[in-house]
Amino acid sequence: MRATARLVARVDPQGRTTLAELRGESPLLLRQVPAPDGGVTVYVVGGAAGPLAGDDLRLDVEVGPGAVVRVQTVAASIALPGRPGAVSRMLVRATIEADAVLHWLPEQLVAAAGCAHVADAQVQIAEGGTLHWRDELICGRHGEQPGHAEINTWVDLAGRPLLRQSLTVGPYAPGWAGPAVLGGAQATGSLLVVDPTRPAEAPAVRDTVARLPLAGGPATLWTATAPDAHTLRAYLEPDNGMGTIAASAGREENEVARTG
Repeated sequence: MRATARLVARVDPQGRTTLAELRGESPLLLRQVPAPDGGVTVYVVGGAAGPLAGDDLRLDVEVGPGAVVRVQTVAASIALPGRPGAVSRMLVRATIEADAVLHWLPEQLVAAAGCAHVADAQVQIAEGGTLHWRDELICGRHGEQPGHAEINTWVDLAGRPLLRQSLTVGPYAPGWAGPAVLGGAQATGSLLVVDPTRPAEAPAVRDTVARLPLAGGPATLWTATAPDAHTLRAYLEPDNGMGTIAASAGREENEVARTG
């Protein structure tokens, strides 16, 4: 199956975010819901099972100057096996203009046994743009080993590279469950916050959660591993850009200060 979807947001003369374009094809169906903050919220609704091996899906998101957009999904995506030797692919391309805000907060991707899936994200942020971008991967359904899943994220800020991140799990990625990668965790994810209004934050690590300031811009990357999806979400809930990760890291810093 091949499908494309497109979301374009603009600001009207009254300063409200409106959708200049909203279209999709099954299984990438886009639905707008009320948003009380002056922005718009769009849900991606899966119109079919999958992605199945052999599917080729693409979603384009364009957030114009000053617009505020929140994109979520109704449910988790489950990458499933399909034709022998085939690979499913999902490409998300996003552009955030100056003073625009994009919250990309989908539900988890579950790599079911036997799947072969590649998820690519390509994000361009203009100077002054704000981004909250969350990726979460669950390695297999309950009681099963995952299939092959590859997650690639490229983010540029003001035309310069900000983040290049890649993770591969499954039978064709030796050592993926070992101590150098996931350490036996079944869930992993990251939350990238690019926000010119936030003060710089120092690096911090607590248990399986890390806060990493990025060179090249007002950006922080939170990464985490967890035994299950519920715990992972608690770590990566933005909560005004801080979430459980920041709270944990803050407690660690306080402990160090008291004992130092």
